[in-house]
Amino acid sequence: MENLASDHLYSRIAEEIAERIDSGLYQPGEKLPGIRVLSDKQGVSPATAVAAYRKLEADGFIEARPRSGFFVRARRSISFAEPRQTDPRTSPRPVNGQQRALQLIEASRQPHIIPLGAAVPDPSYLPSRAVERALASAARQHRVRCSGYEFGSVPELQRQVARLMAESGSRIDPNDVVITNGCQEALLLSLKLMTKAGDVVALESPTYYGLLQAVDTLGLKALEIPTDPRQGMSMEALQLALEQWPVKVCVVMPNFANPLGSCMSDERKRALLALASRYDLALIEDDIYGSLRFSGQRPSCLKTFDTEDRVFHCSSLSKTLSPGLRVGWVVSHRHREALAYQKFLLNSASPSVTQLAAAQILESGKHERHLRVLRGELGRSVARMQAMLDRHFPAGIRVTRPEGGFVLWLELPVSVDSTELAQAALQEGISIAPGALFSTTDKYHHHIRLSCAVRWSDRVERALIRLGQLIKERC
Repeated sequence: MENLASDHLYSRIAEEIAERIDSGLYQPGEKLPGIRVLSDKQGVSPATAVAAYRKLEADGFIEARPRSGFFVRARRSISFAEPRQTDPRTSPRPVNGQQRALQLIEASRQPHIIPLGAAVPDPSYLPSRAVERALASAARQHRVRCSGYEFGSVPELQRQVARLMAESGSRIDPNDVVITNGCQEALLLSLKLMTKAGDVVALESPTYYGLLQAVDTLGLKALEIPTDPRQGMSMEALQLALEQWPVKVCVVMPNFANPLGSCMSDERKRALLALASRYDLALIEDDIYGSLRFSGQRPSCLKTFDTEDRVFHCSSLSKTLSPGLRVGWVVSHRHREALAYQKFLLNSASPSVTQLAAAQILESGKHERHLRVLRGELGRSVARMQAMLDRHFPAGIRVTRPEGGFVLWLELPVSVDSTELAQAALQEGISIAPGALFSTTDKYHHHIRLSCAVRWSDRVERALIRLGQLIKERC
C-alpha cells in the first residue's frame, strides 16, 4: 500500500466501496458491480478493478463466488466482552522497570520478528514516497537553512500546525507552537517545566509506557487514576485523588488513549477542565491519536475548551506521516517562551529539513488526503485483528473495541503471566507488549497490548494463531 494517498488507485476505489458497505448502501449478500462495469464507472483498467475487489476480499468485506462475481460478505459478530473500568492502587508511586520497554522496541525491529508489540504503524500505512520527495525538495529549496541550526521553530510548520488544530476546533496563535522531536519530547518538556523531583503526577491507568519513562526520568511519582475503556479517566476518582494528594499535573490522552483506546466525550473534557480550575491543576494533553478516528468527525481536543490556558497540547506526525521525521509539537500561550528555552537547552533545535518537509506536505493537502484513506485502513485492520482473536484465542478473554487509533488491550485469564508470555512469544518470533509496562503496579500482569497496524499476511495470521495457542497452554 505504498503511498496510499495517490499511488494506488485501487486502494481509493476499495475505500469508497468499503464506506458504502459500512453505511449500508450495499447489504450483506448483495452482488457488487462486475469488473467491466466497475472499471468503466471508475475510469480505470479492469486489472485495477480486480485489485480493488481483491483488497476488499482480503479485508473481509466481500467474497468471490465461482462464476458468479463478488458479493458483500456477512460481517461476523464479535463474541468477546470488553475490559471493565480499571481499579489501580490510588497512591503515588515511583516508576521502575521501564528498561523493558526499550528491549521490546529493539526486538520489534528485528526483520524476523512479527511486530505486534510496538505501537508503530508499518511503513505500508504511511505516504513514504511523498515524504521522500518533500525531504528532497526542502533540501534543494532551503539549502542554507537546512545546512545549519535554525534556532526556534520553523514558522512555516508552526502555521500548518495551527491550521491543523483549527480544523479540530482549537484556535491558536502559530507563535504558541513549539516544535519538538516527536510527541515524547513535547511531553517531557511540559512535565519538566511544571514539576520538580518528588512531585505527584496523575495519569490514566493503564497508560503509555513512554509517559512512565518521562515520569521516571524526572524523579516524579505517578498516581494512577481508574480509567474506563470507553469513556476515559474517571472524573470522580480524579476528584477524590485531588482531595487526598498534592497532585501537580494531570496527563491525559483524551482521544483514543494508548493502550485502552478510550475517547472522552466533550462533556467529560469540560468536567476535567473544571476540576483543573478548582484545584489549580496543570493539564498535559497527549493527542497523538486524535486524528485517527475510523469514521465520522474528528473528536475535539481538550485544548478546544481551555479558556484559562491550563492545557499543554502535545502531538506529532509520527502515527500519520512518518515516525522517522521526528516532528512533534507542544502548544501553550502562557508558557511558550519557557518551553522554547527548555527545548533549546535540551538539544538546541529540531532539524530544519524535516520541519520544512512536513510543512510542505501539510500545506499541499497530501496529509489530509492520506488521512482519509488511512482512517479506513486502520479501522479495517483493527476489525480484522478482533476477528482473528475471536476465532483463535481462548473464550473468556476481554478485548477493547476502540473507535480510533490502532491498538487493542486484552485482559487474559489471571493464570497467564503476560511478561512470561511475551518472552515465550519472542522465542517464536512474535513481539507483544506485556501489561506490566503500562503501570507502576502489578495490576496488569495478565494483560497485553497488540498493535493492529501491521502489514497483513499469512505470516501474521499464523503468529496470531500461535499466540492464541500459547495463551491456552497457560490457562
